[in-house]
This record gives sequence, C-alpha cells and structure tokens, in this order.
Amino acid sequence: AKLTAFMAGDTKQSIQEVYGVGKTVGRRLPLVQVPTTAGTGSEVTDISVITTGVAEKKGVVGGQLYADYAVLDGDLTLSLPPKVSAATGIDAMVHAIEAYTSKFKKNVLSDVLAREALKLLSENIRLVCEDGQNREARGGMLLGSLYAGMAFANSPCAAVHALAYPIGSHFHVPHGLSNSLMLPHVLRFNRGEPKAAEMYKDLTPIVFPKEAGLKGTDVSVMADGFSQLSLDLNIPVNLGQVGIQEKDLEFLASEAMKVDRLMPNNPREVKLQDALDLYTQAR
Repeated sequence: AKLTAFMAGDTKQSIQEVYGVGKTVGRRLPLVQVPTTAGTGSEVTDISVITTGVAEKKGVVGGQLYADYAVLDGDLTLSLPPKVSAATGIDAMVHAIEAYTSKFKKNVLSDVLAREALKLLSENIRLVCEDGQNREARGGMLLGSLYAGMAFANSPCAAVHALAYPIGSHFHVPHGLSNSLMLPHVLRFNRGEPKAAEMYKDLTPIVFPKEAGLKGTDVSVMADGFSQLSLDLNIPVNLGQVGIQEKDLEFLASEAMKVDRLMPNNPREVKLQDALDLYTQAR
C-alpha cells in the first residue's frame, strides 16, 4: 500500500529506479495504514519490501513511505489463526532485538522502543495463541508490533532478516516463520561479538524473565527460549520442516549475502561460510 501510494503520486520514476535507500523522488497520495496482523510494524516505517518476478525480495526505503496516520484496532486481528499469530509475533520480536543490537544507527530512542516492544510482545504472544478472542492481549501485540516497527525504522534490521529473505522468496515460507527459524542460530552466532553479548543480557530478562531468573541472562538462555517458544506455539523449528533440503543450503547462503541493505548491520560480520553454517544449524 505504501509503495502503491508513492508510485501513484507525482513521481516520474519507474519501480526499478526506487529500489534501495533514499532513491524516492516525488510526493505520494494520502496514506492511512491499518495493520491486520501484529508483526511487520509497517504502519510506522519508511520501508516497503516486495517480491520481484525472479523470486527475490527487494526493498524501497524513503521518507515518502511514512504514513500520514496509523490506526490500531485489535478487533481486526481477532480472526488470526494461532500459527499466524505466533509467526508474526516472533517477527515483531526479531525487529526489536535486531534494532537493539544493530551495528549502525542504534540510539537511545530505538533502545527504549525495542525494550518496550519486547515487554508487550513477550507478555501477550502466548495469550493470543491460546485464545484468539483475548482483545486486551491482541491490543498489546499490536502496540508491541508498532513500537518494534518504530525501533527498526530508526535502527535497521540485520542478519536474521537477511537470512530469512531467501527462505521466503525461493521456498514461499511466510516471512515471520522464516525469521523465527533463523533467530536462535543468529543469536548464538552473535554471542561471539562481546558488545552484542552484553546487549543481549539486557533483553533476556525482558523476553524470558522466568528462565533468566533460573539460568541467568546469557544469550544462550534467550536462544533456547525462542526455540522452546516455537515448539510451544506449534510452529516449525527447523528448515527441514518447511521443505528445505541440505542441497539447498549453499544456494540460500549465496542469496543471503546479496541482501546488502541488511547484512552489514549485524553486530558480528557474517561471511559466506558463516551464512552456510547458520543455515546448516537451522536445518
């Protein structure tokens, strides 16, 4: 909707000319965003991601894509099936986690938004999956998703999303599920960067307070917590469960390294072999 509003405005650009960051020129049509899932946070970001005809996701980032208004109505999410609620909810949590640890542009505002997003999302994700008609929990998920969107609009996403994109593009796995499949492995990988490991210690007790109280705040506790969360919410926990075979992993790794809008933001550098290792662990 955001990109359509821009392309239908007074721009003279083709769609190919606006792929990337800061390339949009012109004014869009008036735009009101009303989310019907609690996941993308797209209603408050300046990013539009589309799948091209060659099974590749490309992004458009420009100030014109910010909406005039964002309206949250939890009732619009009451009919979401549990598995969709789970995957989109974890997607929002990934937004907040990656914004909090992004290598570039991380700032006080994005940190505050990310922490509050994770608090709301972690408190409500099980509730909405257990009872989709829980309106208070649905509202909490929407607000958490919005905060996470504001966080990563100020401090961009990184390796989890870069690795998830080719899973979605080439194997038609929903975006939120693709993120949830890669998240625990990227968390463990990033532990090798001391600054990231310390930042994760801030987040573990927010997302998994009970586990942090028993096992500590090391990132491994958060990674294990997300693996268990996926099991509890009955969504796939490895790439094999979504039809990805071992022979596909090298291709996925090469495709992920092309996502140069996101991969450089990771707190620890990801090389081609690292990407392959991460997919192998997720398999």
